[in-house]
Amino acid sequence: MICPESDAGQPQGGTLPGALSDALRAELIAFRRDLHMHPELGNQEFRTTAAIKARLEQAGLAPRVLASGTGLMCDVGTRGEGTRPMLALRADIDALPIPDTKAGVPYRSTVPDRAHACGHDVHTTTVLGAGLVLAELDRQGLLPNPVRLIFQPAEEVLPGGAPDAIESGVLEGVGRIIGVHCDPKVDVGRVGLRVGAITSACDRLELALDGPGGHTARPHLTTDLVTAAAKVVTEVPALLARRVDARSGLALTWGRLETGHACNVIPQHAELSGTVRCLDLDAWREAPDLVHAAIDEVAGMHRAKTVINYIRGVPPVVNDAAAIDLLAGAMAARRGPYAIEGTEQSLGGEDFSWYLEHVPGAMARLGVRTPGDTRGLDLHRGNFDVDEEAITVGVELFTASALLHVNHA
Repeated sequence: MICPESDAGQPQGGTLPGALSDALRAELIAFRRDLHMHPELGNQEFRTTAAIKARLEQAGLAPRVLASGTGLMCDVGTRGEGTRPMLALRADIDALPIPDTKAGVPYRSTVPDRAHACGHDVHTTTVLGAGLVLAELDRQGLLPNPVRLIFQPAEEVLPGGAPDAIESGVLEGVGRIIGVHCDPKVDVGRVGLRVGAITSACDRLELALDGPGGHTARPHLTTDLVTAAAKVVTEVPALLARRVDARSGLALTWGRLETGHACNVIPQHAELSGTVRCLDLDAWREAPDLVHAAIDEVAGMHRAKTVINYIRGVPPVVNDAAAIDLLAGAMAARRGPYAIEGTEQSLGGEDFSWYLEHVPGAMARLGVRTPGDTRGLDLHRGNFDVDEEAITVGVELFTASALLHVNHA
């Protein structure tokens, strides 16, 4: 179990301010359901952006839409002389291009083949809720340091919307950044924390193989492109596994292979695509050269010409120890140390990693499973859903982190 190192950041004798009212809790659930019913893909989140902006302005804040036209940033509190660098709270706001297959819920997606199947509606609502609570605390003189809210578009579109958000200036004046990601394997009311890498790197690979083609009766007179493609599919991942330290977790997995039109014709062209995932940052930096060399080696044995398009995605999210200590202290202050559990590194990718190339920070896994639920819901599936008590937990985590951040320099 990860526990806070001390209780030095907690106020004397007491509970942290900023508890959610029943009215705000109900409003946030309704806000999340509205987002869930109207999912928008990356860089198309105009309705979502407008809804967030309107609610922040209603609270007396001054959000600024990002240069890309979707997503926004908003500061809570006023920076003055000697103010510490801000804590940033980040949410991603885009949905996925898959159908919502849930039945029996009033907030099912109304947009065909679009769904919030990764919990970004929850991430957005928790940061919005935290901003509303912190704005009220600021009016009461109880917010020790300004906080920045970041609502980022296009997380699901490699290499993610984070680089564009950073280019828009969302990290100017920020000293630390935190975020959450829904975890359907963790019970609601709990968070999973981990120091170090918590996700993997994820890149996209597109490959074209070419040859002169010919008759299947005479494969020896041409390039047997189907066999070449099959060998690339099976042998390149195996070869990569022998070119890097096994602990790096470098894995090439193919998701698409297309070639040929007739049973008696050796085709001239084949296309393959897949993902390259990696647990280790150093191995990720070497991955493009390793993959190019392995493909050329295998394809060359079968006289197939290659055109390789290696598309950089995201590096691993590497959680900073001090930021994890802040999150652990915040969760313990709100719900007690037993609401915290350790978590494993996953092979999923997250563009939150780009922020950590500039400032230290951490991502927590937010439990969204109702205790005792045996449905086995998972991310990126059309039936994904959450226990909405997770919204309250996320807001509590963010607000407590903002209040304690001044003591975690």
